[in-house]
Amino acid sequence: MNSKTKIALITGGSRGIGKNSALRIAEKGLDVIITYKSSKEEADAVVNEIKALGRNAAAFQLDTRDVKSFDAFIKNVTDHLQEHTASPNIDYLINNAGTALYSPITETTEEQLDDIIDIHFKGVFFLSQKFLPFMNDGGGIINISSGLARVALPGSSVYGSMKAGVEMLTKYMAKELGARKIKANVVAPGAIETDFGGGRTRDNKEVNALVSNITALGRAGLPEDVGGVVAFLCTEDAGWISGQRIEVSGGMAL
Repeated sequence: MNSKTKIALITGGSRGIGKNSALRIAEKGLDVIITYKSSKEEADAVVNEIKALGRNAAAFQLDTRDVKSFDAFIKNVTDHLQEHTASPNIDYLINNAGTALYSPITETTEEQLDDIIDIHFKGVFFLSQKFLPFMNDGGGIINISSGLARVALPGSSVYGSMKAGVEMLTKYMAKELGARKIKANVVAPGAIETDFGGGRTRDNKEVNALVSNITALGRAGLPEDVGGVVAFLCTEDAGWISGQRIEVSGGMAL
């Protein structure tokens, strides 16, 4: 990694939106660090794709619900960066890792709710907090939200509420970190055809048709519809954007 090259770290970068974002960020000329929860093979494949684009990359294991593991994870990342770039710092943090929960309010357990809070809010909050000493001034935080923070669909009360919380948190980040010229923004995908949530949007024909019918551009989204927007926010062209929510949904439920 070149010390003059900007570096982005994206959680959950081994597949889906995270993978496409990582590749698009690399195309913008940044070096990329990705995290993966379980599949080192998938993560290594993404690292190799990034290297084929002429950029440096590395993958580290991380479970974003396990806040107690963050200090050791950050030490691993910053030690790696110090060795390869002579600086432990990153420029952009993209909080993308997550999991779905489709459960009616009447059936949701405390354990399910706690799990989603840990992954989608607590993990985002503390990973960002703990990385701030290792983030270059003028960098940025990009939090991945969801159209479900704007549109209520039955079964997504906990997930959508946590994403809404992250969207407000992002405004506070933008406000409190502005003195360091660190931007904070939200990218909120609509329904995307990935393996997220067991591939629900991709594989369930009824869900896919419902999404297509309420989307202005007439189809469900794809990872490549989102990655370029995330990558844009990691460039100087987006230097005057902060505290904003950018929905990338093809005009869903307008």
